[in-house]
Amino acid sequence: MNTTSTKIKNSFATSINFKKASGVKALGLAILLSTGLNGFAQESKKGKANIGFLYPVSTNGTHAVLDTNVFSLNVLVGVSAAEKGLSFAGLSNIVRKNASGTQFAGFSNHIGGKASGAQFAGFINTYGGGNGAAIAGFANISKENSGAQVAGFMNWTSKNVSAVQIGGFMNKAADVKGSQIAGFINVAKKVKGVQLAGFINVADSSDYPIGIINIVKNGEKSIALTTNQNLTTMATFRSGGKVLYGIIGAGYNFKNKDEVYAFEAGLGAHFFQSEHFRLNAELTGSSLQNFKRGNYFKSTFQLLPSLRIGQNLEIFAGPSFNFVSTNTEEGKTLQKHYIKSWDRKDNTLHALFLGYTGGMAISF
Repeated sequence: MNTTSTKIKNSFATSINFKKASGVKALGLAILLSTGLNGFAQESKKGKANIGFLYPVSTNGTHAVLDTNVFSLNVLVGVSAAEKGLSFAGLSNIVRKNASGTQFAGFSNHIGGKASGAQFAGFINTYGGGNGAAIAGFANISKENSGAQVAGFMNWTSKNVSAVQIGGFMNKAADVKGSQIAGFINVAKKVKGVQLAGFINVADSSDYPIGIINIVKNGEKSIALTTNQNLTTMATFRSGGKVLYGIIGAGYNFKNKDEVYAFEAGLGAHFFQSEHFRLNAELTGSSLQNFKRGNYFKSTFQLLPSLRIGQNLEIFAGPSFNFVSTNTEEGKTLQKHYIKSWDRKDNTLHALFLGYTGGMAISF
């Protein structure tokens, strides 16, 4: 009887201990499950992953316009409230607010707020501003301040640029704390870096414009009359900032009988500037034409010490180093003495020679 009673007691105690252990395990499992669900809920609040074809055919459905995503992949067009990670779309990404990740689109990215990541589009990026980079096959358009912009045709920022704009044709911004590089024209207000354009730079303030024509409000513009050792006389327009300037002009050669029409374009820089003296270094390309046959092209580097008389008159003269390429008889005999010359089989003369240039300019 005692033995039987003892066994029952031990069995009951074991049962109680087992239940206690099972309860602890169950409680632990519940805690872990609760923690995981809470973590998942918190992660969901941070962002979702959206995969779709064309809005609203996606995992986020019609709610996509209200969602913040950490990853988006859409065959055609994706729509969201915000993006915090990678976004891919065959055609377009449309983000109603901010984007802090990277957007890739075959055609366009459109961000209503700030873009602090990077945008890559086959055609166009439009956004509210931000310090990220925008790269597009055709154009980048920003409503506010922006970072780097690179486009095949045009970059347009309504306010300031803090890095660089590189456009195949045009760049437009307010103040630029960096550089503008365009195939044809740059337009800005205050530029603290370099403006490099294939033809025109326009700015209120720009000390380092590199272009044939530079319309700088606080810069310098002048009309100059020059001549050289071969009596090629040019009327040129010089324009630029405090240091760099562009040159473009036309003229007449009084030594030739046939190839008499002259054209010139180039770049220049001011050195050792004082109230009455400065040194101008210029690199130009020029040609003589009769608009019929033959070619005469000349590249010239010249150093022109300049005396400034008053505020508007400048007189200058100095040596030049020249390379000429011509296949005309007048072109070959225009210069009498060469440092070195060589003929090619196509009857074209290539030669190096020293010369000089002098002239006067009226600034305005």
